[in-house]
Amino acid sequence: MEKQTISITTEFIKLESLLKLANLVGSGGEAKVLIQDGQVSVNGEVCTMRGKKLRPGDVVSFAGEELQVQ
Repeated sequence: MEKQTISITTEFIKLESLLKLANLVGSGGEAKVLIQDGQVSVNGEVCTMRGKKLRPGDVVSFAGEELQVQ
């Protein structure tokens, strides 16, 4: 599994925005479908809320990629 660190300058970032920022999806619509389909995990648990607020320390897993929010 490949690890990436994503730095944010705000208090939080929404899950669908993180996937777009990391270039793992091409659009918000694509992110919405993948998230609602249960293909994305946050901190080891499947997450179907595309508006889930991620804060530094959270880890997102999707399609063999692991994203660490910093």
